[in-house]
Amino acid sequence: MSMSTPGPERVPSTVKVSKTSGQGKPPASKAAKSGPAKSGPAKKAPAGKGGGKGRKPVTPVKVAGSRNWGPIAVAGVVVLVAVAIIGYGVYAATKSSNEASTPWEERAAAISGIQNYRTSGDASITARNHKAGPLTYKTNPPVGGDHNGRWENCMGDVYAEPIPNEHAVHSLEHGAVWVTYKQGLAADQVDKLKSKVEGKDFILMSPVANLDKNVSLQAWGYQLKLDTVDDPRVDDFISALRTNASVEPGAPCSGGVTVTGTTPQDA
Repeated sequence: MSMSTPGPERVPSTVKVSKTSGQGKPPASKAAKSGPAKSGPAKKAPAGKGGGKGRKPVTPVKVAGSRNWGPIAVAGVVVLVAVAIIGYGVYAATKSSNEASTPWEERAAAISGIQNYRTSGDASITARNHKAGPLTYKTNPPVGGDHNGRWENCMGDVYAEPIPNEHAVHSLEHGAVWVTYKQGLAADQVDKLKSKVEGKDFILMSPVANLDKNVSLQAWGYQLKLDTVDDPRVDDFISALRTNASVEPGAPCSGGVTVTGTTPQDA
């Protein structure tokens, strides 16, 4: 068996690798040398640590929601109304108690500006005789004296025209308060007075010609003249003197006459 003679020893050639190799692509970066990047979602920095070293933690800012003031306001109004009602109730009860315990003459005397003709000694004012026909009185409107045998109805009656003095004075004798006002007073002012008269007994109301004040209040032997219907003394006078000033207790205010004008209806 013949053996082949080896040929000359072949020396491997050296291949120089340039910066580009393969298919002209640059060599992989250092990162590539360390191995392929792992796929998957990126890791997030821990919450509250600012995402890196050396950063101060950020304090979260709390945002307060706007307060709903509607229910609070409604509750406040309800409380105020309740306090006002309770306060008025206490005031009214106290006032009523004081009125009940204070003689009406003292309450009348305490009204500023009131005139008490009962102490005048003038017989023409204190006389109580029944007389027919027109009569003359010293005061306008009159507060007492001789009068017609028929009284003017005074169960909250409101007369749009003047009424005969002779009938009105008889109503005073029975304990009525006669609310009068200057003829021609503004309608809204008249309505305010009307609200104090309508629906109440032993009180009547009418205009008076040539009255020197806007309002004049009469009870038997008493008179109070005022500039305005809003004066609180209107209520004080009515409260103190209605029925109390009667010089004929038990006499009615109904069953009389309803007469307007200046001429009395003779009995």
